[in-house]
Amino acid sequence: MSTPLPQTIAQHFDGKGKEVRATYDRIMAIAREWGDVKPEAKKTSIHLLRTATAFAGIATRKDALVLTLKSENDIRSPRVRKHEQASPGRWHIEIKLTKPQEVDHELQQWLRASYLLAK
Repeated sequence: MSTPLPQTIAQHFDGKGKEVRATYDRIMAIAREWGDVKPEAKKTSIHLLRTATAFAGIATRKDALVLTLKSENDIRSPRVRKHEQASPGRWHIEIKLTKPQEVDHELQQWLRASYLLAK
């Protein structure tokens, strides 16, 4: 029998390591410093919305989360595990995070830039 898909934010963290939830909580605390941010549970991820536009996606894994951000430019960093050009002047980047401390100044800059793109 297959595992049911998450329907709530909390269900995305069922069976996940405590660092996964702590990392999510850190991302949310930082993003909320910039204004209203609404998390929205989807079947396979959590979207972070500014107004009605998603600026980030978070997919939970057993011992990590995968943060997807929007960017005007490609970001070349060893931390970025996937780069995808969605359209001219728009990139989607993926970063795997295993602990809250990885939400450092550099990542916060990328997160803020993504937040500002969602108008």
